[in-house]
Amino acid sequence: MQTFFKQFGGKATPEWIRRYEQSPNWRNGCFQNLEPTRLTPPLTDFPRIIYRQLAVRQGRQPRQPLPVVPFDKSAFLAPAEKARFIWYGHSVVLMRMLGKTLLIDPMLGPDTSPIAPVPTRRFSAHTLELIDDFPEIDLLLLTHDHYDHLDYASIQKLKSKTRRYMVALGVKRHLLSWGVPADLITELDWWDVEEVEGIRITFTPTRHFSGRGLNDRCKTLWGGWVFHTAEEKIWFSGDGGYGQHFQEIGARLGPFDFAMMECGQYNHDWHDIHLFPHEAVQAAQDAGAQKAMPVHWGAFDLSYQHSWKEPPAAFVQAAREKQLDYALPPLGNMFQVASVMRESWWDQYE
Repeated sequence: MQTFFKQFGGKATPEWIRRYEQSPNWRNGCFQNLEPTRLTPPLTDFPRIIYRQLAVRQGRQPRQPLPVVPFDKSAFLAPAEKARFIWYGHSVVLMRMLGKTLLIDPMLGPDTSPIAPVPTRRFSAHTLELIDDFPEIDLLLLTHDHYDHLDYASIQKLKSKTRRYMVALGVKRHLLSWGVPADLITELDWWDVEEVEGIRITFTPTRHFSGRGLNDRCKTLWGGWVFHTAEEKIWFSGDGGYGQHFQEIGARLGPFDFAMMECGQYNHDWHDIHLFPHEAVQAAQDAGAQKAMPVHWGAFDLSYQHSWKEPPAAFVQAAREKQLDYALPPLGNMFQVASVMRESWWDQYE
């Protein structure tokens, strides 16, 4: 029961709210998107949505656990001029850049609905154990506080090996409630910039929302990350629907050598806050990405709209039509931007 209540994180107390009110993105008692955005469907649609989420099951999950390539620490830590990446499904990305290890949205737990009566099980088994083999994490980054991105169990395992945290404005209070020291945490508002030993990191806007309980909707910010070194520009889009901000990101910070684009768990019922595959490709091109890969799929079943295989397949189709170079790394596979990975690896699984 104690763990259950811990899942909610830190409360948005009046003291925290006074801090958030200093942000230009806080209005009318919460953080706001840059353009009008419907966060939830009308109440009258909820019975239909709940029914379809529970009843429409065909093809939404693989029939057997998806394997994950074992972590090779020596290969990951070997010196390299260009960044290395490992994708672990959904939005979990381990990066090695300029001799630093970075970890984005480390939701490596087995269930992304820890407070719900019905669990949402991960497609791969024993992923929390991956953390045991990870090297020291120089920087852990969090795009927002939803359960499929900020995981209590993962943070507990990572605390002993994480040197610094960089998080969306508001997320600090959750980490503090889970025992992370305050002096290790840096919060960023949209367009804020931090320098980390040669890596220029910018927190970029998305069109989404946040919250872990009934009373904290949009009490933390949401966004994406740009990593700029002398050698590369890398963009992690973060969760969010299509909007004009993608062109602004490109104009301010692009073009990008590589982009990791949210592409999965989309649905017409929440179209404003998640990208459909063709929109993910368009957004990558809006921002000037030369190459892109779809993330936010391959780990959890959160939408009745599509099968588990549809996001990458539809992304590939759209990328080919738009002549955008793309990458499709298997789970746990280490790669660099120049790597050629276009095989539909998911087709070998039912």
